[in-house]
Amino acid sequence: MKILLIGLGSIAAKHIQVIKKIQPEASLFAIRSGGKRGNDFGITEIDNFDLINFTPNFVIISNPTHLHYKTLEILYSKGWPLFIEKPLFHQIIGADELVDKVIASGVLSYVACNLRFHPALIFVKNYLDLNKPRVNEVNVYCGSYLPDWRPGKEFRQIYSAIKEQGGGVHLDLIHEIDYIYWLFGAPEVVRSSLSSKSTLNISAIDYADYLLEYAEFNAGIRLNYFRRDPKRTLEIVTESATLMVDIIKGTVSNSGGEVLFEKPVDVMEIYEMQMKYFMDCLKKNNIEFNGIEEALRILKICLSNE
Repeated sequence: MKILLIGLGSIAAKHIQVIKKIQPEASLFAIRSGGKRGNDFGITEIDNFDLINFTPNFVIISNPTHLHYKTLEILYSKGWPLFIEKPLFHQIIGADELVDKVIASGVLSYVACNLRFHPALIFVKNYLDLNKPRVNEVNVYCGSYLPDWRPGKEFRQIYSAIKEQGGGVHLDLIHEIDYIYWLFGAPEVVRSSLSSKSTLNISAIDYADYLLEYAEFNAGIRLNYFRRDPKRTLEIVTESATLMVDIIKGTVSNSGGEVLFEKPVDVMEIYEMQMKYFMDCLKKNNIEFNGIEEALRILKICLSNE
């Protein structure tokens, strides 16, 4: 198996670790942006696309978000299956046209939102599908401190903090919008408020507040970059009880204090489950969820106020 990576940042490192575990015989190659050379992974680096003299089994697009569009423009016509890190793009301009071309080409394309493989959220998905409770309200919160994300690096220099590079809490944490779409489908109405007013003093959006209106309930999603004590929760208020999910701890409990599910979170296990899912899709030549068309619909929710 031959795998080509576009970008060798922190997320790519996780994918490399997983691939070496589940496909130790795989040969990995990389194209990097920014003129960087040399890596700690033992991966062969290639200067540009024109120098690729092999057919990859698939390509991982994990370069900065603002480069995804240009990268996809180059790659889709080659017919190589694509594993695209979230978010799909950093803006909507031209997105429909390019996605239509990708779909028409028939190339297999998956956009990675790994929280769909989080055990606690899988439990919730199965619980909702099995019990079909009448939902009255959904509340989502994710707050963490951007300077802690990449220790040893000046946080204002990383792409997350820079609007022009596709940074912003709404794009970084599109996971929250994605899993609500996964659990409940497309909302009928989307309202949002995006701002950058905090003491972080960055150009990218550092606060996002969404209201997704469904036929029978509303879902509120609040995201920020400036909370020093990380919190990531989902609350589903049903007619008979409330489900409370702590995504960081990996627990699901109800309003009666009963713990319905508990599994310590292993981030690398989640990445491994996702990669195994994608490789299984390659064998079937079919993406069951989070294909490029679905990912674009979710991106449009994310960027509804831009």
